[in-house]
Formats: sequence, structure tokens, C-alpha cells
Amino acid sequence: MRRVLFALGVVALLAYAVLYASPYGLRVLTVAGVYALATVGFQVVFGLGGALSLAQGTFFGVGAYVTGILGSQLGWTFPATFPLSLAVPVGLALLVGLPVLRLESHYFALATLGVAQVVLLLAVNTPELTGGANGLAGVPGIVLAGWAVPRGLPLAAVVWACVALGAAAAARLAHGRWGRALTLVRDDPLAAATLGLDVGRLRLTAFALSALYGGAAGALSVHTQRVVSPEVLEFPVMVAILTMAVVGGRGRIAGAVLGAVLLVHLPEWFRGLERSYLIVYGLALLAAIVVAPHGITGVLDRLLPPRVRPLPKAAALPERAAGGALRVEGLRKAFGGVRAVDGVSFTLEPGRVTGLIGPNGSGKTTVINLISGLERPDGGRVMLGGRNLAGARPDWVARAGIARTFQAAGLPEGATVLEAVAAARLERDPSVAQAEAHARTVLERLGVAELAGRPCGGLPAALRRRVELARALARQPAVLLLDEPAAGLTDGEKAELARHLAAVAAEGVAVLVVEHDMGFLLPLAQRVVALDQGRVLADGAPGDVVRHPAVVAAYLGEGSP
Repeated sequence: MRRVLFALGVVALLAYAVLYASPYGLRVLTVAGVYALATVGFQVVFGLGGALSLAQGTFFGVGAYVTGILGSQLGWTFPATFPLSLAVPVGLALLVGLPVLRLESHYFALATLGVAQVVLLLAVNTPELTGGANGLAGVPGIVLAGWAVPRGLPLAAVVWACVALGAAAAARLAHGRWGRALTLVRDDPLAAATLGLDVGRLRLTAFALSALYGGAAGALSVHTQRVVSPEVLEFPVMVAILTMAVVGGRGRIAGAVLGAVLLVHLPEWFRGLERSYLIVYGLALLAAIVVAPHGITGVLDRLLPPRVRPLPKAAALPERAAGGALRVEGLRKAFGGVRAVDGVSFTLEPGRVTGLIGPNGSGKTTVINLISGLERPDGGRVMLGGRNLAGARPDWVARAGIARTFQAAGLPEGATVLEAVAAARLERDPSVAQAEAHARTVLERLGVAELAGRPCGGLPAALRRRVELARALARQPAVLLLDEPAAGLTDGEKAELARHLAAVAAEGVAVLVVEHDMGFLLPLAQRVVALDQGRVLADGAPGDVVRHPAVVAAYLGEGSP
């Protein structure tokens, strides 16, 4: 059904352009194509990557100025100026992105807005290069193989051909390994990093891609207008692109095109209202956002039958590389004046389950965060396979063979169970199809294959825990770190979880379980380490540790097991 609607939309656009549009209508349609291309690029960084970049208008303007300067002052033609109008914004994005992508949320948005203002001031205050506030006129049109593309239908066709190519490429990326990985970074960057994904590189690539599309749109805009001025760098351009993305549907490539076509044409439809048309236009936008917060494509998703994808057949995972013992030696971490971890040492042996116990605030989760790379230790070593992983990035730690779960099972609400587990294979498998086939195998092993097509949102606690465990096991780790995996489970669910963990350990995996439920942990673990105030109180056989006087006094209390 969605393909039918897409085909009908394409036919309607072609029919309007060829049969009905006036010269002015074709000009408006061409401008809509320019903005559609810029918005497609913005959907990559904002919709898929979750980063509110306010520099997309800047990339648009930089691409426009590159074409304008080279075309009007040096007489360069489209084949020479267009590639440079893509390359210069990408170079700017890489230069700016390296420092500012480390910022989160509104800080990143403010930083990109600051960059936009600096570029605008440079354009206004360098008249010898940019023409200053008046801009540059006399930009030549598009010339292809000696053919000067005239305005009207031919120019609209060239612009919309670029939109089609750009949208197809973006859609392919969005539905492939790279797009899946970027979406996981948007939903849960910490989980993405612990699954072996290079979060920084993914964000930087998305930022650069958005610049590529912005520069292309800016170049086409100048060839359409035949003049470039500081207006192409002003904030209203950015606001227009952002509004188009939101109204069309965040993260949807089709939404970028729909939003651009609608918002460029909407003022034209209301011009008959004369002075009040801008008020009506604003009210229409407000109504669209209130009525359809997920955009036009979100409305279509609710009205159309849900997509049903055939589930892949299970495929055997490749052989897991043999892993040795993980040794934690003198690990230290302080937060301000609080020593959360103070000289902790222990060893996780392959094929054995080790329990980590202690009162709240004793440093258990901090130890797991230090081992998995989410926190940098102040001192100490984490040795695995002859390598010291202390202080390494979480994606490097994950690739070294360490997987983990979290206290709160963080699964992407909009993804299916199969997609959530397959995310663990994106860094290793060459395609989404193979990642999902391997994920299906892990789900079958844990007895939850029937959940593969269900969305993660709304899963009960026990099933969420099972799915998160499946995601960690899909990494085929040498070491598995579990943070309170039995929390919120019934006795029967705990018993089933214990059987699965024992089976995992029997395959040669070193398992560390942080847990408060001694009834669950003690029969499962071959060894227990007890912490208090960041220090090891006792380390040994479960029975010996729980009877240790210091452990009883600090944690278990009299009458404990």
C-alpha cells in the first residue's frame, strides 16, 4: 500500500509539472525541490542521529556562496562548481564536528548556531570576496555537456532528479547497517557504545552527510536564482528546513520531501488573503504540529495497515574466539571527594559465574562501568587476553570481548525484538539480513523466538530482561557483565534465568552477576566478591563469603543465609 501511495505521489507531481504548472508554478516547484534536498540531509543528522544541528542552513549557504563566487567571479561552470559546493561544506562540517559533537542536546544546538552566526558575519564583512550585504549577481545557470538548462520545466526536472537520487541514497543508508546503528546511537548512545559501535564516528559521518546535502541544495538554489546574498545564510533558512523535517515526519526521507513541497507551496495557496496570509500560514503550521506531532508520515502510518516483514531464518553464529580470564587489579575511581571504587581486585574465570554483592552505594555498578569503559578509572588495570583495557573506549572494550547489561533494560521502544537483538551484530556482520539471522538464533536459544516481530515497547519486565540478555549474548562475548538481571522477576522467572546463565558459563564465558537476591545468586555462583564503600570485604566461595563477619555486619545482617 505504501508503494502504491508513493507511485501515485510521483505521478501526481509529474502530471502537475508537465500539464498544469505555470512558469511561476514551475519556479515554486523548483524551490521546493531545493529545500527537499536540504531537508533530506537534515533528516540524516536530526531524524536518524537525534542531533539538533542548527548549521544545516549554514551548509546550504556555504554551498550557495561557493557556486556564486566561482561562477560569477571566475566564470566556472556547473561541472566544476558543483563538486566544490559539496566538498567545502563537508570540510567545514568535519572541522566543526570534531569538537562540537562531543556536546549533548541543547549545547550542541547552541554551538552549531554560533558557527552559523560566525559564517554569516564573514559573508557580510568580506565584500571583496562575497559582495558583502549586496551579494553577487550574474551567477550562470546549469550547463550539462554543453547544454544550458533553461528555466522552467527543464530546470525543475534537473533539480528533482537530484532530489530523487539524494533521497534514494539516503533511504538506502537509513535502512542499512549504518542507518540502524545511527538510530541506536540516537535512542541510547551508551548501549550503542557497549555493542561495539563507534558513536563519535557515526555522529560525525551523519553531520558530514547533512553538510553534503545542504551544499548541494545551496548550489542548486543559486543556479535557480542566479544571485547569492547573505539571505541564504540567515536563520529563517534553518527554521524552514527544521519545520519541513518536523511537519513531514522526523527521521523519514519521504517526510522531508512531503514537508518541503507542502511548506513551500502553502504560502502561495494563502496569498489571496493578502496581509493576513502569514497569520493563516502560521496557524496552519501550528495546527499541523498539534494534530500530527509525528508528521504527515506518522499520520499515514496510523491510517495504513502495519508493515509485516517476513522474519529471517536462523543462521548459526560463527565460532566464538577463545577468551581467557579477566583480571581486575587495583581499580580506583573517585567522584569528587567520594571514593566509589578503592583498590578493587578480583579475577573472572572462563566457565564460572562470579557474584558481586554489597549494600547500595558500595561501588558495584561503578565497577561494571569501569570494566566496560563507560567510566575512566583513576588507577588500576583491567586485563583481558594480555591487553590492559582500563580507560579504553566502550566500543573498543566491546570488540575485545566484553558484553554487559544494565540495571534498567534499555531497549529501543520503536524497534522490534529482532531489530533490538540484531543491533548487537551490526558491528560484525556485513548486512542487516545476516545480523537478524544471527539474532534469531540467539532468541531461539533463550526460548523467546516467538517475540521476534513484537515491538520492545510494552514488553513485561521478565521478557525485557531476556531480550537484553539475548542482545548481550549476540556479541559472543568472552566476558558477560550483568547488572541486577533478576530484579523484578518472579521466582519461576529467576529459576529460568539461572538455567540460562549456567548454560552460558558452561560454554566457557566468564560471567559476573551483580545481584541483591541471595536466593538467586548463591546457588548459581561458584565465587562471590563482597564490596563495601568501594573496597573488597571478602572474596571466595559463596558460603564462606556470606558468613564472613565483615560481610554480615556491613550488608547481610544476622540470620542471613
